[in-house]
Amino acid sequence: MSEGPPPEADGAVRRRRRRWAAAAGALLVALLAVALSSRGFPSISSLSRGGGCGCPGARKYTGMVEDCCCDYETVDAINEEVLNPILQDLVALPFFRYFKVKLWCDCPFWPDDGMCRLRDCSVCECPDNEFPEPFKKPYSGLSPENMICQEGKPEATVDRTLDTKVFKGWVETDNPWTSDDETDNAEMTYVNLQLNPERYTGYTGDSARRIWDAIYKENCPKYPSEDMCQEKKALYKLISGLHSSISVHIAYDYLLDESANLWGHNLSLLHDRVLKYPERVENLYFTYLFVLRAVTKAADYLEQAEYNTGNPEEDLKTQSLVRQLLYNHKLRSACPLPFDEAKLWQGENGPELKQEIQKQFRNISAIMDCVGCEKCRLWGKLQVLGLGTALKILFSVDGENNLNQQFQLQRNEVIALVNLLNRLSESVKFVHETGSSSQEIIKQQSFSTLQKGAS
Repeated sequence: MSEGPPPEADGAVRRRRRRWAAAAGALLVALLAVALSSRGFPSISSLSRGGGCGCPGARKYTGMVEDCCCDYETVDAINEEVLNPILQDLVALPFFRYFKVKLWCDCPFWPDDGMCRLRDCSVCECPDNEFPEPFKKPYSGLSPENMICQEGKPEATVDRTLDTKVFKGWVETDNPWTSDDETDNAEMTYVNLQLNPERYTGYTGDSARRIWDAIYKENCPKYPSEDMCQEKKALYKLISGLHSSISVHIAYDYLLDESANLWGHNLSLLHDRVLKYPERVENLYFTYLFVLRAVTKAADYLEQAEYNTGNPEEDLKTQSLVRQLLYNHKLRSACPLPFDEAKLWQGENGPELKQEIQKQFRNISAIMDCVGCEKCRLWGKLQVLGLGTALKILFSVDGENNLNQQFQLQRNEVIALVNLLNRLSESVKFVHETGSSSQEIIKQQSFSTLQKGAS
């Protein structure tokens, strides 16, 4: 056994080891900082917006939803526990199941491109007074002309099945925020929304891009933030949020294998169109809270509305669920004011600005007539009308939450509003459930594809 060093030498060794350890620790910290910075932490400006704290790859949204009065955690919890279950039951009931819509093409902005140039595209549209009492049989099969209209996609056709239910006690007045003349019954037809879910239809390419280009570039351009007033910013966020929700539903119910008629989730599409853009997720939550505020603000009106379809049992259930939606104590305590509309239109040019934005939204509504796919047009019209109804409610009601005497909603507006809230609720739920795991799933799918290609 060798002898140890003298006491003096032992102390010097310990000092050298401490200096080496300190230097190594500093080097490790520096290397770790470089590695982390290369992963792309969000900028200070992105954190200050109130969404997406932490690593963007995790897609974790915390804090207040920008320009709203509720935080992401509360929205997710209340949506999953309270709102989504109520809305799912509500939209399946007879009153909210049928939507009156003008589906034939009459694009006011550019010539028809042959996608849907036939007046009777898909099936015949009949005036309300010609509907028989017994429900009509579902339409099956497509003619060659209809296949052209639907871009060769049978799943894109609209089924107009009706039942014996009738609607009573509602006035029909046009919405100043939308372009459709809802009183023109000769041009309208009823559609069973439960038989026509919003999902992938194969409607892509130049025709679909032209729709969104016209909406964004001509009616709600994204100005630089310093040049954008609150009202124009709100319009942009509403359209972006609606766009995100539509993309979510396409990804949620996607035709994975046409030969096997296999439908399922397309998480790659969800990530590419929505999740990898934090602003789009934030705008989805903004639109959800905006529409939720409209529904709760019109609570007195909606509670007293006549939900009469001729089926007493289902109508009583409808009234009960509407009250649960409007007066849920968990929602009222957790998020009593989802969005504060009182801050808009306050400047001296408020009335002129309101007219300008109202005109822009009417143009967006009119663009829905240019959508080439009939089922896409159905859901586009419904959701734009729902958004127009939310705007009508929020800016036709005074600060005391009382309805003006002239304020009225037509049945179709209420149906569109509740169905839109349900669409947004489903989108928020799916994004919340899959957002944190989608990237890992996509990586696994990509790795599996590479392995198959190599074998």
